Amino acid sequence: MTAAPLIEVSTLINGMLSRGTKLETAHFAKIAETAARIFSVQTDEVALLSLTEDGRFLRFRVPERLQSVGEIPVTSGSALAARTVREKRAEIMNNFSTVPHASVFEAVKLNDKRHEPIQKIMSAPIFSQGKVAGVIQVSRKAKAVEGAKDFTPHDLKQLASIAELLGPVLPLWQG
Repeated sequence: MTAAPLIEVSTLINGMLSRGTKLETAHFAKIAETAARIFSVQTDEVALLSLTEDGRFLRFRVPERLQSVGEIPVTSGSALAARTVREKRAEIMNNFSTVPHASVFEAVKLNDKRHEPIQKIMSAPIFSQGKVAGVIQVSRKAKAVEGAKDFTPHDLKQLASIAELLGPVLPLWQG
């Protein structure tokens, strides 16, 4: 990751930590906006998920419209976010549209201007106090796989760096 985006994310997170209070969706939406700029995607192509208190489900934090749709069981065999938690490792799937996956969240219209399927995705675990506390995902949506640029190993390193920075603030989520 180049220094400027990392500094921008770090500055946002340090500001969140300095508040000393619970954080709201708007705080995490700013992180998603910054990540979207880093990876040249739309804000609705960045997702932040956190584990429920009992550790059995993942709950969307961002995009906000997905908060009320439901949760992802960590035991899910078809959800990349669940696999990210179980395997505790970051992953790129540049063939996501051809892999069987649960599409219930993908079917939710997040943007009034477009509604396209996810073609490419990368996912990284967010660790807090030595345990997985959540997941950050960045996707590329397009009508066809050819319409979306592949993610690279460098992109995945950048995402893992952002996930590492998110570790201390994810538990401060209010809600």
